[in-house]
Amino acid sequence: MASLTFSDLFRILTECAGADDTTAVSEDSLDSSFEDLGYDSLALMESAARIKQEYGVDLSDDVLSDIETPRALLDLVNGAAVAA
Repeated sequence: MASLTFSDLFRILTECAGADDTTAVSEDSLDSSFEDLGYDSLALMESAARIKQEYGVDLSDDVLSDIETPRALLDLVNGAAVAA
């Protein structure tokens, strides 16, 4: 199974949040909180559903509520994909 990349994560987040995909996002954004980046809990839940569909990693609401940054989400998804 392919790992979730920085680019794929921000593509998913942007699509699920309905944000303008021309927003400049850099790898520096990986350590910013989702709140600071403008992603609310609904966007994260929709992103989790998309990640499950595309990568086969199921993120429970409890786990998702503890994830604060894109880097933490990437690490969790890619760690779960390796373990599967």
